[in-house]
Amino acid sequence: MILYGARGQAKVIYDLILSNNHLLEYLVDDNPPESFPHHLPIYKPTPELLRNKKMIIAIGDNRIREKIYLQIKDLCKFETMQHNSAYVSRFAEIGEGTVIMPQVCINAEVKIGKHCIINTAAVIEHECLLEDFVHISPKASLAGNIIIRKGAHVGLDANIIQGVTVGRNAVIGAGAVVLHDVPDNAVVVGNPARILRINE
Repeated sequence: MILYGARGQAKVIYDLILSNNHLLEYLVDDNPPESFPHHLPIYKPTPELLRNKKMIIAIGDNRIREKIYLQIKDLCKFETMQHNSAYVSRFAEIGEGTVIMPQVCINAEVKIGKHCIINTAAVIEHECLLEDFVHISPKASLAGNIIIRKGAHVGLDANIIQGVTVGRNAVIGAGAVVLHDVPDNAVVVGNPARILRINE
């Protein structure tokens, strides 16, 4: 297996890979750092290094992760991986390239799209829908029947009540308590959450 990305998120996913008794062959990065733990090799990406490899895109930024996916999607085979301490219902659906970190809880009839990051100790309750390239930060909690649209980011320790829809590329600030739908591209903060701005 290989990782695309060789910085903070890659270090976390490398640990996840080891916890599943897989081996990491090497990493690729457009701007490689000088080193990576355990002296694993890092290269600039080329088709030869990517072709037919099992891959996880180890980049936290949703838009960059999607951009890389679009560039390499015809070369690689994307892996889905979860930590052995995570609970994922047998009735949940998890898309390719998604990673599920330690102590996560994903309950029945949750549907999670491609290349999402479900970070440490997040809780996703029944019948939630997360579209592609979503990032759920550590200890965030989603009540039942929530929709998180493509590219949205739910911040550290945020809470979203049942039935809410979070729009495309929206950002939920750390610790926010979201009681109402969030528009596309909005940044919301506070308790109760309010719109801080709408990104271009």
